[in-house]
Formats: sequence, C-alpha cells, structure tokens
Amino acid sequence: MPDTSTGHTRPPISGDDKHLRILSTTDLAGIDISLADVVATVEGAYSTLHAGQSDNPRKLTVKPQDGHSVSYAMLGRDGSRNVVAIKTSYKHGLDKGREEQHYYTSLTLYDDVTGLPVAMMDCSRIGSLRTPAVSALLARECAAPGARNALVIGTGTQGRLALPFLLTTLPDLDRLMLFGTHSEGIAAVREQLRTSFPDRDVELVTDLRAAAAEADVIVATAGAHTPAAVEAGWLKPGALSILVGHGLAPSTLHDADRVVATSEAQMNVTGTDMADADGKLPAVDTEFPPVIAGIAPGRRSATERIFAYNSGLVVTDIALGHRFAQLALSQGLGTEVPLWQ
Repeated sequence: MPDTSTGHTRPPISGDDKHLRILSTTDLAGIDISLADVVATVEGAYSTLHAGQSDNPRKLTVKPQDGHSVSYAMLGRDGSRNVVAIKTSYKHGLDKGREEQHYYTSLTLYDDVTGLPVAMMDCSRIGSLRTPAVSALLARECAAPGARNALVIGTGTQGRLALPFLLTTLPDLDRLMLFGTHSEGIAAVREQLRTSFPDRDVELVTDLRAAAAEADVIVATAGAHTPAAVEAGWLKPGALSILVGHGLAPSTLHDADRVVATSEAQMNVTGTDMADADGKLPAVDTEFPPVIAGIAPGRRSATERIFAYNSGLVVTDIALGHRFAQLALSQGLGTEVPLWQ
C-alpha cells in the first residue's frame, strides 16, 4: 500500500492477531533516518490533518493534586497511512531533581486496513525528533524573509536537535547562537550540530537580552527552572519566537503582532504559564495545519513579531512512529510477544 505522505511503500505486516512486535529503545536507536525524512514525514501528517483525512482528539491529562506526576493519553488516526495509534506518556518526580525523575512514553500502532497490530514502541526518540522538526517547519513558514540569525535557549534533548533541524529548513542561517547553563548540555549541542553539519559551529552567548535583540528566530526549549525569560521589548521587528518548553516571558505572546499555534486547544491547556494577570491567553490568529497547507499565511509582513506555540499533535507521532516501524520491520528488528494468547 503506498504511503502518500512520504512516497514509501509499506512493508508487509509480520505476525498475526495473537502477537505484538515490540520495538525497544535500542532497536530504534540503531535506525538511520535523515533530518529531511523526518521533516517530510511530519509535514505530511499536518497536511493530511488539514485535509480532514486524520483525527487528532484532545489529549487526556491526569495529574495528582500535589503535582508529583503527570500522565497523558493520546489517540489518533492517520488517514493517509491508514494507521490508528495510542500514545501514552507518564512522568514521575516532578517535585524532585532531574536525576530522580522517571519518564516513560510509548506508542502502539494498528493497521486500519488489515486490522492487525503493527508494533508497540518506545516513543522517546519519536518525540525527540518530531518536536524540533515542527519548530523547523514553523521557522520555514513564519520567519522573516532573509532570516540569518537563530538563537536556541536550552540544552536538553530539544535544544540539542533544534539547530540541525533549523538548518534543514532554513539553510541560509549563518549565525547560530546558544544560551545554556549546563556545560554537558552545551557540549552535546555542539556535538549534535557537527554530526549533521560538520562545517558549522554554535556561538555560546551569555547576554541573553543582546542575543535576543539580534535573533531573527528564537527557539525556547529550556526546562521549567531556567533563568531565561526573553521579553517582547527585547525583540527586533520581524522576530519569530517559538516556544517549545520555557525561556520566553508571557509578553512575547501577549504583545505579538501574530500568534500561531500547532493547536489552540492544546495551548489553552498546556500554555497556562504564559497567561496574563487575569489568567487569560490571547486568541490564536491561525493554527499551523492551514499554514502548512498554504491556506493561511504564516507571516503577513516582514516586520511583524510572531509568537509560535509548538505543542505536539499525536498525528505527527503516528506518522513518524509508522515511518520508524517501516524501517524496523524491513531490518527485522524487534521482538514478537504472544500478547493475545
């Protein structure tokens, strides 16, 4: 069956209705996939969603009153791949240091043509690639013409992959800046960039205000305890600010000339830390799927300051997870488990 989002052909589904193929962290880590392939797969998921061929219901959230954990459940269907999937995410120890926290996320895929399970996989690598790919697509569609300077805030998983993906969609970027406070993370950002773009390096900045004033594109990926908080007044005309984690002050949203969100409903649920003094968030000018489809403009003028909210849509996890399953099955990876017998 053709896969219209990437042009690849599905491998035959192995096993039967009694078995489930498990793809572990190690299985997925060994799969080679290009940045361009990831971007194209994610873009295809947005296009299919906008065309009304896919379903992406709002995520379910459970969080205890003391806030020590949070869990999510996300169900969706990719209409071009004819795949149904369920993603779960559970994080424990939010009241503790990073080294004491536990995080587990999984994705289970079912073929909606044959009715057979495709695979259950660790979803951490899927998420780590999907999110920066979306940021890169937001930058491609919403950055000012001639954008040259990019600033990444944060050196965690998303910070480490942000620049390689930005260069994939905006190859003319010539100044790459990084604001980070962890030496190991800074080294990892540099290593990741050189792996994908051996001739490029990143400039470590310590004056966040000065760096933000020169940036055409800012991608804020820092953790909740970051000291970084870029204010709207620091931004130059035409700047694009993309929020993935933390690092932007609420003013960048409330004072923006244009607000773009991957999902306004999700922003209203997960973006409450950006609310104003009355606990309110501004309305979104456009969601991202119609921008990808060419129906709505990402940017209306070269000088407007744009705020973009990047929250994950499960249809992008499904598309990228299915792409990984294709590659894994073609290589004979995974373990067959007799789950239903």
